[in-house]
Amino acid sequence: MINMVSEDKIEQWKATKVIGIIGLGDMGLLYANKFTDAGWSVICCDREEYYDELKEKYVSAKFELVKNGHLVSRQSDYIIYSVEASNISKIVAMYGPSSKVGTIVGGQTSCKLPEIEAFEKYLPKDCDIITVHSLHGPKVNTEGQPLVIINHRSQYPESFEFVNSVMACLKSKQVYLTYEEHDKITADTQAVTHAAFLSMGSAWAKIKIYPWTLGVNKWYGGLENVKVNISLRIYSNKWHVYAGLAITNPSAHQQILQYATSATELFSLMIDNKEQELTDRLLKAKQFVFGKHTGLLLLDDTILEKYSLSKSSISDSNNCKPVPNSHLSLLAIVDSWFQLGIDPYDHMICSTPLFRIFLGVSEYLFLKPGLLEQTIDAAIHDKSFIKDDLEFVISAREWSSVVSFANFDIYKKQFQSVQKFFEPMLPEANLIGNEMIKTILSHSSERSAAEQRNA
Repeated sequence: MINMVSEDKIEQWKATKVIGIIGLGDMGLLYANKFTDAGWSVICCDREEYYDELKEKYVSAKFELVKNGHLVSRQSDYIIYSVEASNISKIVAMYGPSSKVGTIVGGQTSCKLPEIEAFEKYLPKDCDIITVHSLHGPKVNTEGQPLVIINHRSQYPESFEFVNSVMACLKSKQVYLTYEEHDKITADTQAVTHAAFLSMGSAWAKIKIYPWTLGVNKWYGGLENVKVNISLRIYSNKWHVYAGLAITNPSAHQQILQYATSATELFSLMIDNKEQELTDRLLKAKQFVFGKHTGLLLLDDTILEKYSLSKSSISDSNNCKPVPNSHLSLLAIVDSWFQLGIDPYDHMICSTPLFRIFLGVSEYLFLKPGLLEQTIDAAIHDKSFIKDDLEFVISAREWSSVVSFANFDIYKKQFQSVQKFFEPMLPEANLIGNEMIKTILSHSSERSAAEQRNA
């Protein structure tokens, strides 16, 4: 139970305590700005070789910039390591021993096991460990988004109250878990989602097409807009954001492997024309994942149709209808949830915007009357997407192999090669994707509110 902290106490903390952030990447900078805007004293650093460049860049910032993590650690009452998961142990080993007596220490990585192990190994025993994870990217409004807070080790109740008071300025939905619970849930909600969109982008890059530029309506419609926009949104971010969760989280390995396996097995049924076997398998998956679903769908296809990157007259035509598609990427995620026994609705409180969107389009495909049947018919009898599906399966298996090798260098190389292919379109895709996400999240919130009123 968290005690209510008085405004006087919070103001006293703001006047006397310092928050330190080690790592001024996108999320570190987001936290630094949010905290200083709320009146907290913040001191930050990044790599020492970047100091002069960053000092000039952030000359008008409200936070204080120092040369290295030793200077942050010696002055801060709460230290947040905002660094890549692959580097967390090395950086905590470097700066952790400089933490002053009684400091609270946490991190922002998407997988907490290596973070907690590093803190336990390298921090002085008199330091508390209270770590966090904002379940969204740096370009998403923090308000209303899930924020996990993990009270792993604290000597005094006031430490936990202090961290909650600091994080309150984000206006996020605070969720309290252990680090083991956090890692299992993030694997359930993020690992397969990322693998799906990474594989889509990789497949398009291999066949060297921008699907929205083709003069056909093959990739037209709300579901296709989601696939294109979210895939490009992922590739516009930094590779380590996704590599950290996939490689350092053991639960993610199993799920990414199952996703590749589901994609392969479903594709095999399609090319072997085993319509009844494919239908039976997908209906079992539908019953497991969506069998208890009632009420409105998370998404409405009409909302999404305006968020197309296409400049052709196709997207403006009132007579244009989406071509029936096998939607292998969506079928595979529902099948993988079924095979792993994961109920995606169990973890909605800790879901990222991308997960809610991918669950929404999967829900739409399986629950809109007649659409699943149309999809199965297209997969068996219409071979328009067979080449695309083949490339998708290959890409899904490649990403699974990269993760199983636990090699950050290979992951980085593969990610950046696809990123480079889409580079000319990323700025525009980000603008459209941001608007699409705002609309989708607003719609899903309205759905939740309507269901609560009708309950």
